[in-house]
Formats: sequence, structure tokens, C-alpha cells
Amino acid sequence: MTTTALIDELMPRFDEVERHARLVQAAPADVYAALRRVDLRRSGIVRALLFLRGVPAVLARRDRPAGPLTLETMRRRGFVLLGERDGREIALGIVGRFWTATGQRMTLDADAFRAFESPGYAKVVWDFRVIPAGDGATRLSTETRVLCLDAPSRKRFRLYWRVIRPFSGLIRIMMLRAVAREATRRGP
Repeated sequence: MTTTALIDELMPRFDEVERHARLVQAAPADVYAALRRVDLRRSGIVRALLFLRGVPAVLARRDRPAGPLTLETMRRRGFVLLGERDGREIALGIVGRFWTATGQRMTLDADAFRAFESPGYAKVVWDFRVIPAGDGATRLSTETRVLCLDAPSRKRFRLYWRVIRPFSGLIRIMMLRAVAREATRRGP
């Protein structure tokens, strides 16, 4: 039985996409548990890139979040849980004007995210999937899809994406690496 991925249900059409995957030498349950608990800021590269993205917010005198960055803290900071298939898949969403200095992110619940269609914004769905790969290994993947809600937003986002995409991809690669390291860590 093949199940449609949550991201396919949540955002079947999109303007931009970023995909990354990693084979982890651990059982799917261990990888999923690591995904839920790992501090994604453990990577110096991730910390540096997130710091750079946060500079405009500091300059605008908005608080920059500190502390660990887990899926749960991301939810408290604006990402909304759109769906979860326990032990296999999780999808988060966010709406904003990401091409602006502060990102102008909107705080929405899952239903409001699904219904949101206001021009001038982009919607993002970000998922993580854990798939058994045989011999005790697991394929951990992440996909980010972006849907711009009108032509001017699409044009602005694509200019922004040209600059930010390599760094965004690097953050995701480092996050997968952090989850893999956490899932294969032995002992306390």
C-alpha cells in the first residue's frame, strides 16, 4: 500500500522546491525520535546562517529567539504543524513575505494556513520523512515547497530565492546530518 506524502496532500502545486535526503544507519523509530529531539542549532554553520537571517529583525528591534532549535520550538516561533504520521512523517507550514528584511511571517493555525490565499504572500510547507531502507537503515528526507499567491510575489520570491537557496539548502543538509548524528549516538 502506497500512501501519499503529507506534502503532496498539503501543497500539490508549488512554484519552488528544495529536496534533500540522507541514509542513516539506524532504525526508523530511532531516526524519528532523534528528529523530534535534536537541537538543530548544534551545527555552527546552521547557527551562523540563522544569525545572518535574523540580523534584519535585530535591526528592526524585534527579539531574536535564543536557545535550542527543535521542531517544537519552531512551532512556538511561527511554524504551524500541518500534519503528522507518527513515526514516519511530519509537515510544518508558514506564511510570509520572505523576501522582505523581516520576513513578515504570519501566525496562523493549520486551518487558517490551508485557507490562506491573500495576494502578496508566499506559503511554505516543509516536511521530514522517515522511510525504512533495509538492513536496519533509514532514509531521512526533507522537502520544502513554496507557493507564491500572486505574480508580483512570485517575482519577488524568485529574486530572493536565487540568493538564499544555496544557504537554505545547506541549512537543510546540516539539519539532516544533525538528526543522523543524534540517531546513531550511543550512550548518554
